[in-house]
Amino acid sequence: MPMKKRSVLARGLALLALAATAMTGPAAQAADKLSYFTWSGYELPDFNRSFLAAHPDGVKASVFGDDDDAFTKVKAGFSPDIAHPCYDKVSRWQNAGLIQPIDTKRIKKWDTIFPVFRNLPDLQAGDGKVWMVPWDWGNTSILYRTDLIKNPEQSWNLLWNKDYAGRIATIDAVHDTPIVAALLAGINPFDMTPAEMDKVADKLREQRPLLRSYTTDMTSVEQSLASGELVAAMTWNASATTLKKQGVSVEFMKPKEGMLTWACGIVLLKDAKHVDLAYDFINSRLEAESGKELITQYGYGSASSAAFALVPKPDLDRLQLPSDPEVELKTTIFTGPMKQNEDLAKMFEKIKAGG
Repeated sequence: MPMKKRSVLARGLALLALAATAMTGPAAQAADKLSYFTWSGYELPDFNRSFLAAHPDGVKASVFGDDDDAFTKVKAGFSPDIAHPCYDKVSRWQNAGLIQPIDTKRIKKWDTIFPVFRNLPDLQAGDGKVWMVPWDWGNTSILYRTDLIKNPEQSWNLLWNKDYAGRIATIDAVHDTPIVAALLAGINPFDMTPAEMDKVADKLREQRPLLRSYTTDMTSVEQSLASGELVAAMTWNASATTLKKQGVSVEFMKPKEGMLTWACGIVLLKDAKHVDLAYDFINSRLEAESGKELITQYGYGSASSAAFALVPKPDLDRLQLPSDPEVELKTTIFTGPMKQNEDLAKMFEKIKAGG
């Protein structure tokens, strides 16, 4: 899932620089400063304007590289108030005792969240409470240069094509590349037997020598696609949006095996010091204008139906987003919890290292 470095990245980096400076002074210790741990690019003020209007300089953002990085840091003792993992990892945070339930009665726009996300089973904490408030969703697929690859088969097999050895890249995350390897091997990626895990490992070993890189740095991937150094790469929606705005000849594939669809959101840490601020922040994020900014700037889907209502259909069509995610989920693979996540992660690390 998503690293959000886009055309607005400069503003995000400026905010991080200010936050880093503030950490050395008294402001970092302010009692009313919310600590937010998130993906790069999600700290933009455009996404929570009403919160900042009520609490100027009221949030301190820290960023992580991927879900596993975030989980490891929090488990090791880093203590933000809120964090931004994806759905497939929420039960992991819950089972480790890192998060507390969120009371949906305090979420003003709860009913505007699409039912398909609001009712996800692993989010339910009982008695009107949830472990995560969904905020964003999107797709993972192959972004390829249409002028360098003519009429490719619409299949994930492109990332295993020996004709493009050294000019393809994939995402360095257990909930992305190994899932695709399982799909190509005809295996259910969310519940595998040991023998099926071996088949997935073989598929990943087949791919490894063909790759230029495993990475979650989408900025570098976009630059390499723009230059022609890469001809195809596994990316998220936002990379397609960025490169098309730059006039690069790219297309975001709809593989016959299915795109991957992910959903992420906000969790409240067990030892959060600023719970009231956390609710204010979540409520601000769920305002329709906040979701509209997410859609139009990054090309990701908002969890809010009210946000989609603010975006004209031609713009949604250009971004390859349906107005209702349930439509998308009929043709894509939703990345929910994986029973063998830990074993798969170890196997993936071994293969990346040449094992």
